[in-house]
Amino acid sequence: MVTVDFGRLDLAPGARVLDVGCGSGRHTAGAYRLPGALVVGVDTACADLVAARKRLQLHERLNAHGGGRWDLCAANGLSLPFADGCFDLVLCAEVLEHVRDDGRVLAEIRRVLRPGGDLVVSVPRWGPERLCWALSADYAAAEGGHVRIYRKPALLKRLAGAGLKPHAAHYAHSLHTPYWWLKCLVGPQRADARLVNIYHRFLVWDLMKKPRLTRALERILNPILGKSLVVYARKQN
Repeated sequence: MVTVDFGRLDLAPGARVLDVGCGSGRHTAGAYRLPGALVVGVDTACADLVAARKRLQLHERLNAHGGGRWDLCAANGLSLPFADGCFDLVLCAEVLEHVRDDGRVLAEIRRVLRPGGDLVVSVPRWGPERLCWALSADYAAAEGGHVRIYRKPALLKRLAGAGLKPHAAHYAHSLHTPYWWLKCLVGPQRADARLVNIYHRFLVWDLMKKPRLTRALERILNPILGKSLVVYARKQN
């Protein structure tokens, strides 16, 4: 499930891309499809980095890439082990809501971006996420879970204050929103909820098959029910 719309980015071939908090590598792999891109994914979780490596190796075997290179690194977004201004694009998808010192992460992102470089950040949208918190105290208090919910104006202000000028935004993954509401309603740890499991199978089918009908439906519903807010920003000189 890729949240970033790479088509919105004007990147030259051979772009240097950093995926902060890459998890299992879904966006790292997405960036690896860019022509000649040098892509680096960083995360603190070794299990996630192992999963990301397998995903990227699969892309290599299937020749599903842009002919560039990839690497992975165990690192924390609070202190990135890279020189100033060495990346053309930084991705930070569904990470900031987990980090108490989000200002420090944004400062590090700005540091490693070249002047004029791009940042794409996504966070859970306020409305759908707030309802999840209301439906389930366990969801809101989960260890390693979300420590805040961003309203769009607050996130835009946070980025601008860090020297990263927002220039576009959209919402994504509206079909996933009811799934999380159902999951929170029955209890996020339950594995025996029939309706939740049926919906999950539907989402997996949709991700694999990408039928035109559900793609069109999601585009229509994203402005209303989109689970993620995606913001595109640029480093000021």
